[in-house]
Amino acid sequence: MRVSAVVPPAHDQAWIAGRIPHQGNMCLLNAVLRWDEQHIVCEATSHTDPTHPLRDAGRLGAAIGVEYAAQAMAVHGALLAAAEAPPTQGYLTSVRSLKLHVLRLDDQASALRVQAERLSGDARLILYQFSVHSGERCLLEGRASVVLGSLSL
Repeated sequence: MRVSAVVPPAHDQAWIAGRIPHQGNMCLLNAVLRWDEQHIVCEATSHTDPTHPLRDAGRLGAAIGVEYAAQAMAVHGALLAAAEAPPTQGYLTSVRSLKLHVLRLDDQASALRVQAERLSGDARLILYQFSVHSGERCLLEGRASVVLGSLSL
């Protein structure tokens, strides 16, 4: 993956929280490391927090990595949007080909590197491929569909 844009320091957790609906300790990403029109790479250390809101029985299961990836996708959308445009609500509608290579995330000592690549999309539906790494080790990977705008049921 070639990701060329250098991100200014302003793309930290405060910047991220201002652009996604997740607030407080549910804003899982610490920083955007790099991005371009097709890719985003973020960093997170919240997986080691003993008060992580998604822990169950004191553990943070590997499937929670999908939420990290979904937040990276939301941040990618915010970075691609025009500066004056209001945020577009997105909904994760499916996860496919999910491979969990570990049982849990909270036992990973190093920061998580959350990567997402936009494979296709239009103004209404986007398909991403994602992965979460700790160091060189891939912890999980898969594909996700995101629908933009309101869902009518």
